[in-house]
Amino acid sequence: MRTDDLRIFTGNANPALAAAIAEELQTSLGAISVTHFSDGEISVKIDESARGQDIFIVQPTCRPVNDNLMELLIMIDAFRRASARRITAVIPYYGYARQDKKVKPREPVTARLIANLITTAGVSRALCVDLHAGQIQGFFDIPVDHLYAGPLIADYLIQQGLANGNTVVVSPDVGGVARARALAESLKTPIAIIAKRRPEPNKVEIMEIIGDVTDKVCVMIDDMFDTGSTIVQGAEALAARGAAEVHACCTHPVLSGNALERIDASPLRTVVVTNTIPLPPEKRSPKIQVLNVAPLLADAIQRIHEDSSVSALFVHYASH
Repeated sequence: MRTDDLRIFTGNANPALAAAIAEELQTSLGAISVTHFSDGEISVKIDESARGQDIFIVQPTCRPVNDNLMELLIMIDAFRRASARRITAVIPYYGYARQDKKVKPREPVTARLIANLITTAGVSRALCVDLHAGQIQGFFDIPVDHLYAGPLIADYLIQQGLANGNTVVVSPDVGGVARARALAESLKTPIAIIAKRRPEPNKVEIMEIIGDVTDKVCVMIDDMFDTGSTIVQGAEALAARGAAEVHACCTHPVLSGNALERIDASPLRTVVVTNTIPLPPEKRSPKIQVLNVAPLLADAIQRIHEDSSVSALFVHYASH
């Protein structure tokens, strides 16, 4: 296997993360221009030869979602037409993932639609981090490597002393129990579950807390922090039930609307996130701790390039 044909490229979604991945791999970012025409259309020009290269495009589909998605699709098409040997879409955050099934009549399944678009554009495989739902892997007709930020978050929490002892891992909803259990096994702690209902999108009502949280240090775990309704209301409910401290951790800091204000006004001590999505200065808070997923992604990219096992990265982590 040649090692001089691995090339990392990025659009405008998260160039800092792409640069950090390239640095981990001891290479430089590939030369590419991703700009806009005057009417807003996206223009892509690859400024170096891609023929026979193993191409990795780092592009989370975060805000502005539609622009970043179109950049990804157009970059894939450009590399396909430039005779790249293999094209891997590295999508640290997979947008449009929340509609992964039909809950009500006449609803779209956008997670499948986006998978179809990416596949049709000509990508060879996809590399994602903490998909909103595991079944999204099956929406692709190409290989998908699914990475977990759980071990990274668990290591950080252990360093902070939030393991064994008086800690409880809390799932903010019934659907996240497997994710919470995986983290709890890493921290060697019990789990609790918040049962809730969502009367409409981005509106949450806390129903009941299952498990003992009184005088406990509670660590809530979710895949994304969007408006903050789920996590903040969960933190308030835990505090009302006598929790000594409440921390939260998630992989993707979407932080839309007034999420930051909600965090600052909430009982949350800390919110641990990763840099799958870039956090601009106006989205920063003393409560928010950002972990770097570049080493994890770089390791996975190296393994894909060498055709070795990616799942071996998580041999000691309980799958969710």
